[in-house]
Amino acid sequence: MDFADFQKTLSAPSPPAGTSVYLQALWYDAQGQWEQGHELIQDVPDQNASWIHAYFHRKEGDLWNADYWYRRAGKKRPSVSLQEEWEALVRTFL
Repeated sequence: MDFADFQKTLSAPSPPAGTSVYLQALWYDAQGQWEQGHELIQDVPDQNASWIHAYFHRKEGDLWNADYWYRRAGKKRPSVSLQEEWEALVRTFL
């Protein structure tokens, strides 16, 4: 699956079968259900999940918490828009 294919799945009622928890969380976010995406990712104990977790807190406006999760992911808070970060995340996990 490439980025364009993933975007096409956003009109479906659920995330594509067989996708990672990372992509599922980002799929829910694109559906306007970031809370559900956050619930999926918050207890996954790796740097990839921490990066997505940071993105969710940045989106929420909780920058202190976002910065904590970016550090856990080994990243810095980006200066790009949330949409650009979402796209970068999706492309990374495809």
